[in-house]
Amino acid sequence: MSERVERPWALMRHHAGWADVFHIESESADSISGFYPDRETVGPPVSYSVRAVLARFPTLEAARAAREGAVAEWRKHDAGVRDAETKLREAEKAREDAWLKCLHEAARAS
Repeated sequence: MSERVERPWALMRHHAGWADVFHIESESADSISGFYPDRETVGPPVSYSVRAVLARFPTLEAARAAREGAVAEWRKHDAGVRDAETKLREAEKAREDAWLKCLHEAARAS
């Protein structure tokens, strides 16, 4: 049995900083099919490229624990991201102000 079959629980990117637990029911060389066990309604299996898998685990509990650990790691960087976003907004405001000033000065000079 391959490692892929032995590790049917996957984390799939949901959005930045969050991954959904996915159960792989079948796979080929380039695609996987399965379902999301944590969703309220489990519909027919969905398929994705194997590239969509962030990580594989042998059990549901291992996948959930890894996801929670990764979220905690992600959160360690929140303050740095907020600071960088503030600096970016300030830089964009300075650029906008300089652009408008240049336009207004050119209009006064003409």
